[in-house]
Amino acid sequence: MKIACVLGPMFEDSEFKDPYDALRSAGHEVTIVGLEAGAVLEGSKGKVKAKADKSFKDVKPNDFDALLIPGGSSPDKLRAHDEAVQFVKAFMTARKPVFAICHGPQLLLTADEYKGHRMTAWKTVLGDLQKAGADVVDQEVVVDGNLVTSRMPADIPSFIRESLKVLERAPAKR
Repeated sequence: MKIACVLGPMFEDSEFKDPYDALRSAGHEVTIVGLEAGAVLEGSKGKVKAKADKSFKDVKPNDFDALLIPGGSSPDKLRAHDEAVQFVKAFMTARKPVFAICHGPQLLLTADEYKGHRMTAWKTVLGDLQKAGADVVDQEVVVDGNLVTSRMPADIPSFIRESLKVLERAPAKR
């Protein structure tokens, strides 16, 4: 399957690299989508760098089967840009698989795509989602249909496992 990974500066290193590597190892094609094609993005821990393969202007949600939203400061930086928010919203409204970890659900909140979904997130984001009216729980991974969410780097193994299960049962929708 073709998976878009939305990525901005100061992403959480492991929340990008571990799922990215696992998805690729499972045979999926992962394209890093950022604000500027070719931009080199650095993780918040300074251990991982990634290059945006495409910009939001270069792609359409219909080009992809699923979406990965790593955490860290990346989601907060991306949600300030309408093209990123609309890109994420399109995956949710099309009911395509969406995998969001840690601060990733901030993009779902800005896209107004949290109502009626059960999810988890980093503790501060969890509070924001709860105040907005989302059905939130504090557990390592939550699967709600095609939406998979997790709280933090310690949850990555469960996040990857459940994301891959969702991809196994999801048909390519392009």
